[in-house]
Amino acid sequence: MRKISDGLERAFASRGFAEPSVEDLRDAAGVSLRTLYKYTPSRAEMVLAALENRQQRYLHRVFDGLPEEPDVALYTILSRVGDWMATETSHGCLFHAAVAADPESPALRALLERHKAEVATRAATACGLGGNDTALLVIIEGLTQAWPLRGAAAVEAAKRLGHALQATTS
Repeated sequence: MRKISDGLERAFASRGFAEPSVEDLRDAAGVSLRTLYKYTPSRAEMVLAALENRQQRYLHRVFDGLPEEPDVALYTILSRVGDWMATETSHGCLFHAAVAADPESPALRALLERHKAEVATRAATACGLGGNDTALLVIIEGLTQAWPLRGAAAVEAAKRLGHALQATTS
């Protein structure tokens, strides 16, 4: 399942949700069509599997091994989000793109909400900013949306905003 999810994630991240054919997705997953459908019986299930995989990779990359000092942890999180954008998804958040491609899907909306809530909670906890989950989420989301236009300057702006938030809650 991991191999399938990895391949599906790569295919959707590079080609969007509408373009890849089932044959393209099969090839990206590196399995037979029968095996692909055994583990992901519909295109909707393929999208969910890809996003679940991405969720785990993102959380690991952004939050594992953070420094214990809250201000350093915040800067590290924002730097890692910038690195993620530079290497994984320079056009914006794949979760938002999935919901935009299928706005009537309750499963996609629930996954988007769960993903963003977990990012916000982990960031607030790591930075000693409990109760400021939404403010941190706005900073992180602003960074992911500004990255395609501003690149590294978006990371620096997010760090300044994060520092201001820390200063107002100290």
